[in-house]
Amino acid sequence: MKGLIWFIVMAAVAVALALLARINEGYLLLVAPPWRIEVSLVLSVVVALAAFVVFYLLLRIVFRTLRMPADVAAFRLERRSRNAREALQRAWRAYFEGRFGHALQQAARCHALGESRGLAALLAARCAHFLRDTERRELWLARAEDAPDDDRNARLATQAELLLDERDFQRAREVLLTLHAGGPRHVSTLRMLLRAEQGLGRWDEVLRLAAQLNKRGSIEPERARQLMLAGSVQQVRERALDLNGLKSFWHALDPALRLEPRVAAQAALAMIALDDRRGATALVLNALQAQWDEALLNVWPRCADTASIVRLEWAERWLRDHARDAVLLRVLGQLCVERELWGKAQSYLEASLSTQPNRETHVELARLMDRLDRTDLANLNYRAAAGL
Repeated sequence: MKGLIWFIVMAAVAVALALLARINEGYLLLVAPPWRIEVSLVLSVVVALAAFVVFYLLLRIVFRTLRMPADVAAFRLERRSRNAREALQRAWRAYFEGRFGHALQQAARCHALGESRGLAALLAARCAHFLRDTERRELWLARAEDAPDDDRNARLATQAELLLDERDFQRAREVLLTLHAGGPRHVSTLRMLLRAEQGLGRWDEVLRLAAQLNKRGSIEPERARQLMLAGSVQQVRERALDLNGLKSFWHALDPALRLEPRVAAQAALAMIALDDRRGATALVLNALQAQWDEALLNVWPRCADTASIVRLEWAERWLRDHARDAVLLRVLGQLCVERELWGKAQSYLEASLSTQPNRETHVELARLMDRLDRTDLANLNYRAAAGL
């Protein structure tokens, strides 16, 4: 359609020029003594236009000839860049398909062509890592260091991820700290740092990072909770030989974590070992009032102090709401043994066994029978415990 329009326009111009030439009778006089030349005005205009077009075309040919070396160089550069981009695309496609050997070859070709050298080197390092070729992985990471500064954060993040995959937590932590010191703290790198700190057993940092990621909504709430619980338990264990340090940590801990059964039970056991039984009693009592838990119940009899009758009263009060709780019945039996209430102790222990047979309960009942010189029943419960 476009060609047809141009043809019509050119035909119209030609017709117009032909009509103008017939109507116009002017001429152009050229004098060069002793000669006089008369030329039709229309012809002279046509010749002038033709001469201009020829001169313009000659100039274009000259300039294009002079620019030919630069154009050839630009063409080769563009072809090289296009080949490099295609190689990088093929490398990424092979990487996502799991063909790491082919992806490594294409990434190396892209790097050799000089296009996106930093990204190509990082991709090659990842492929070498999955191929378990540590030497080539380190070689490509070293080549990535020569890339522009724009690829610095990508290089450090990739290096940290590969080190974490090899469980080299110390080096991964150092790389991540370097990354955070000179760049932004993204969620992905904070997660990697959390994993490194967890692997190194730096539980204070685990608590801090888990709380930070949970506040951002960048980690599953249940996973954040489990990490904070594990971190709190480990922190309590690390302070199990220092009562003052344990109390300072406990008072600085999040109130919600202080009521968690796992944390409270571990802290109570540590306080019992450090002979702070009153503190352990108060701690377990607060946690049990917030959440009923068997682990805390098992600690309750071990909080032996001068106020054992108070612990027995609390346990009997709990029995109103948990009448069929086998652990609570066993705990009541242990507390009654502590108070030398032999009959009640036997009743509670037998009730616990009738609710749920348990090895520890059989052992407690056997010991009680030994105290009462009822050897036959003691042996019977010892055998039952061994069977369980």
